[in-house]
Amino acid sequence: MRNLTTYLILGLIALILAMSSVFIVNESQTALVLNLGKVVRSDLKPGLHFKWPMVEEVRKFDRRILTLDDAPERYLTREKKDVEVDFFVKWRIKNVTTFYRAASGGDEKAAKDRLAPIVKNALNNEINQLALQEVVSSSRSDLTHRLLANINVAAATLGVEVIDVRIKRINLPQDSEILKSVFNRMRAERTRVANQLRAEGKQGGEAISAEADRASQVILADAEREAQILRGEGDARAAELGAAAYGQDAEFYAFYRSLEAYRNSLADGKTTMVLDPDSEFLRYFRNDGK
Repeated sequence: MRNLTTYLILGLIALILAMSSVFIVNESQTALVLNLGKVVRSDLKPGLHFKWPMVEEVRKFDRRILTLDDAPERYLTREKKDVEVDFFVKWRIKNVTTFYRAASGGDEKAAKDRLAPIVKNALNNEINQLALQEVVSSSRSDLTHRLLANINVAAATLGVEVIDVRIKRINLPQDSEILKSVFNRMRAERTRVANQLRAEGKQGGEAISAEADRASQVILADAEREAQILRGEGDARAAELGAAAYGQDAEFYAFYRSLEAYRNSLADGKTTMVLDPDSEFLRYFRNDGK
């Protein structure tokens, strides 16, 4: 009975030792093995692994892409003007041994605390070389490319790799005089554009008005020319008809013309004429029997 108990105890110890010598690394993890605090194996792939029980210790880390989203920071442009930049960083563990040693035993928060100054310093160096207009309108892809090249040099000492740096917003601080100057510059630019459009519109209107006046003068001249032609033709026809009528009855035609002259001369009823009674103009007023 005593031997059976001993065997059971030994079997239980062996089972515990066997279970403590096996560990699993998940798909989203990487791991390293410590032997009395010294790294003996690192960058273990997902799957089943073995270790010496009681002697070796396993540390597992997330090998997925992680995010660093810090508070917005102020930077100075080339003209010494403040801008407030809000950004986030995508990073991952590249060398688990270096990460374990540099980040206080692989603490993710400690790694972020050390990575954030590296990113901010790189951003500061880039923005210091740009004017305010370039910072606001510069291509984000070009800026990201330059930032990654500079950041990863320093990030390698942490055993991490920065995948992407994205700028969410670039704002002007509300307590800065830059905001007022930018608004004034925008207002001046809009005013300049508006004045230019007004001048172009006025110029176009004057061109249209001049063309309309020219067309009007041409139309009036053509109409006057046509009217003169028609008047000439009418006078010629009237003269022709008058000549024909005069040829048929000269006396009647003379009488008719005299009546027309009387009517035109005395039409307003106020005209006073002083004439010789024997005047030819009063020929048909005389009663001499003819």
